[in-house]
Formats: sequence, structure tokens, C-alpha cells
Amino acid sequence: MNYDDVLGLDHLKNHLKTTVEKQRVAHAQLFIGEHGYGVLPLALAFAEHLVTFAGKKSYHTSILEHPDVHFVYPVNVTESSSKKPTSQEFLEDWRSFIRQSPYQNLFDWYQHIGIEKKQGLIKVTQAEEILKTLSLKSFSGGVKVMIIWCADLMNREASNKLLKLIEEPPKDTFFILTTSNPDQIIDTIKSRCQLLNFPPLSESVIADALIEQSIESHLAKSIAHQADGDFVRALHLAYHNEDELQFEDWFISWVRSAFRAKGNKAVVDDLVNWSEELAKQTRELQKRFLEYCLQFFRQALLHNYKANDLVFLKPNDKKFKFEAFSTFITGANIQPIFNAISDAIYHIERNGNAKMIFTDLSFQLTRFLHKKN
Repeated sequence: MNYDDVLGLDHLKNHLKTTVEKQRVAHAQLFIGEHGYGVLPLALAFAEHLVTFAGKKSYHTSILEHPDVHFVYPVNVTESSSKKPTSQEFLEDWRSFIRQSPYQNLFDWYQHIGIEKKQGLIKVTQAEEILKTLSLKSFSGGVKVMIIWCADLMNREASNKLLKLIEEPPKDTFFILTTSNPDQIIDTIKSRCQLLNFPPLSESVIADALIEQSIESHLAKSIAHQADGDFVRALHLAYHNEDELQFEDWFISWVRSAFRAKGNKAVVDDLVNWSEELAKQTRELQKRFLEYCLQFFRQALLHNYKANDLVFLKPNDKKFKFEAFSTFITGANIQPIFNAISDAIYHIERNGNAKMIFTDLSFQLTRFLHKKN
């Protein structure tokens, strides 16, 4: 994969090219951004530039098969894995996953290897494998590159195991860590890395990429507008909208019950039942639903304040009156709603009790929806 395969990000590409050509590459870098901003694609392109620029042997092979480029990613036990699996056991799965598209997210990976109902992690056994791998000489006589995808899912024991290696790696050894959740990486790891923040992609970049995939221009532009700079989201909107329909159904059911719950104790049971249904879903799906809720409320606020050029949401449920709903989302309650949902995402990520999280969130929403402007 080369820089031309990466959407947008010209300023970051130029920066990375310059550091390689001037041989001023930081030994450890942390790429920060959503999956759909191009964090992994640029990591792959950068790794390819590093090994080809410095390599003493020529390898006519994909970066995925290069003997001096190593990959680490979250995994968990499957029917065919060992009891303490490491990334190496899933290497062929990883290669096929990237060949499908480097623009995929963590949940896509979990589905690819069949652990969508589990939490993937990078554990200390993996850290020990990294130590062994990087102690070996380079096959090409050049540099070695270790890409750690979703580094925020390294547990503390694994992180502590790698501290000294990341701070003082062997000669001509480079770490590229990626994350969409930098706050979940321990400070001692972050302090040893050069941080590179990725911006959202422009609508024009996303639209052009979708058009190249034979999506009609008007539809591509509409999807690009909805994607919030995230090409993974754009691809899901274009090809996998089943989840969006389910999310809409959950959202509408939720807010209808929340409206009716004020002064109506009988409806509280509806909110509890709704919370129980959400609690049965995978944590990744719960997080994605809550992110969908943030977007729905944001769109309602924009509609209420007549920023119609920025409103793209059109619910499929014809009985749900989006215009009427939006009048209840104002400057008085939008921030409390955002804070409550963000807190719920935080606790879901930390394996909190999902039923309690969604029940508490529901009761908060009931109060906020009736808050006067």
C-alpha cells in the first residue's frame, strides 16, 4: 500500500515522507483518529515507505507479507485458537481483512474473526511475543516496523511490559501505534511516542472515493454529508444500513417512552424493558448505537435552529415526526443530553453493567426532554 491509496491527509503524508527522506523518523509514533479518518491506511503506507527506503534487499511483495513488518491487534479466544491467543494465530485473517479494505473498524474486525460478542484485547502474552520478535535481526538488512492497531486495548500489564522497549527500541526499529481512544492509553506509553492527530476527511474526498466505487454522484454526496468525515461510516451507510435501521427503531422507541414517562409510572416498565434489550447486545453495538443517538440529537438541534443546510437525517419511520421532535431539543438540554450519553459510552467501554447504564440514561433523558428552553 502506498500514499496514493490513502484518502486525503496530504499534510500528514508530506510530513511522514519528509521524516523518512531526511532520516528523522521518531522511533515510536501514536496515530490518533477515528478508523474512518485513515489511521490504519496511512500507517501501512508509512511502513511501506520505511522498509523500501531503508531496505538492502528488494521484496516484491505486499506490505502485509513483508518479513520486517509486524502487526499486533486485539484478539480473543475462538473455537480454533489457543486458550491464550496472540495476533500471530490470526495473521491470515488479518491479511484477508486488510485486503478487503483497510478502511474498517474494530467491530468489523471482531465480526471477521467471529468474536463480535466478546471484547478483543492485547494481553501480556502478546507483549512477550513482541519482545521476542523485535530481538531478531532484520530479514532485509534494513528497518523493522511494529504496527499496533487499537493500542488502547492493550491491558496495563502488556503496556508496562513494553514501556522500556518503546522508549529504547533496538537500532532501526520503529513502532506505529494507532488509536481512536487516546485517553485509554496509559500516560507512560503516550509520553514515549510522538503524537500525530488525524482530522476528519472532507466531504469532497469521501464523495469522490464513493463515486470511484460506482455510487451515483448525488447519493455519494448525500452519504459524504452524513459521514462526519469518517470513510468507514460512509461505507457502512452505502452498503450496510441494516444496523442504522435497527438503531433508528431503538432510538424512536426510547424517546417515545421517555416523553410519556413523566408523571406516568406505568411507562417506567417500558424504559426498563428497553434497557434490558440493549443490555443483551454486544458492547461494540451498544457504543455504536449511543454514537448514533448523539448524531440524531445533534441533527434535531440543527433542525430546530433552522440550520437546514446541515440537516441530512431523514427517519425511515414515517410515523415519527422529526420536525415536531426537534422542537424539544434546544440549547437548554442539548449539552446535558450529550454529557449523559458520553458518560454512558465511557462506562460501556469500561465494562460497566449495561442494564444499569441504559436504565440510568433513560431516566436522565426523561428529565432532559421536558426541560424548558
